[in-house]
Amino acid sequence: MSIKLGIIGGGVMGCAIVSRLLDRGIYHRSEILIAEPTRLQRESVQQQYGVQVTEDNNLAAVAPLLLLAIKPQIFGLVVSKLSAPAPELVISILAGVSIIQLEMAFPDRAVVRAMPNTPATVGMGITAIAAGSRVSAEQLDLATQIFQAVGEVVTVSESLMDAVTGLSGSGPAYVAIAIEALADGGVAAGLPREIANRLALQTVLGTAQLLNESQLHPAQLKDRVTSPGGTTIAGVAKLEQAGFRSALIEAVMAAANRSRDLGG
Repeated sequence: MSIKLGIIGGGVMGCAIVSRLLDRGIYHRSEILIAEPTRLQRESVQQQYGVQVTEDNNLAAVAPLLLLAIKPQIFGLVVSKLSAPAPELVISILAGVSIIQLEMAFPDRAVVRAMPNTPATVGMGITAIAAGSRVSAEQLDLATQIFQAVGEVVTVSESLMDAVTGLSGSGPAYVAIAIEALADGGVAAGLPREIANRLALQTVLGTAQLLNESQLHPAQLKDRVTSPGGTTIAGVAKLEQAGFRSALIEAVMAAANRSRDLGG
């Protein structure tokens, strides 16, 4: 079979996408080629997924669909060394690299900018995509199908992609810190570490699922849990006193601003 999907970058996100595409039967192993500069990573990818691997980015760039899954800081260097790339559609998951930059690097090609997040590795991610000016409806459907393999997909205007990066792209780190802090609080209150970790993790998982299924606004759920003069309102008061809400808002804004900086 000929190569239908070329990927430059065999890191965590690129491999997560490949894994789910294979599991869903969207692509066959023989139809995927991953270009990765590190020999040990190439060997690991080939052994784990059975796809074709190479250190030559140009071999990936001749596929009809090219996925860029590299660090944004090396985007310019990587694309400058591509000789006559021929993909019909280029999808980039690089934070901060704009559609204009992508279209300049791949003239006359359709480009889609996407921002997935790390829960994609377990099929629970969410990806925001923004289409370039040359993207057809069929190509947008294909890009959507690619990322639906790793979770949910929303379509946004490109002007919102830095905000997406600050929220959902970087958000798993904020949630991980919150879970760690909850567990630490449990340990401080006397719980064994293992039990505190399990309680913190399941509390976040269960709350997210409850909000998703009930479609309650988070404030409504918070109000349902806080009884007058009770334990929860005492804890909420401490969170407000410590600036927990403002800290999260500032974190999203800082990450969004950094995404803009990366785009130059």
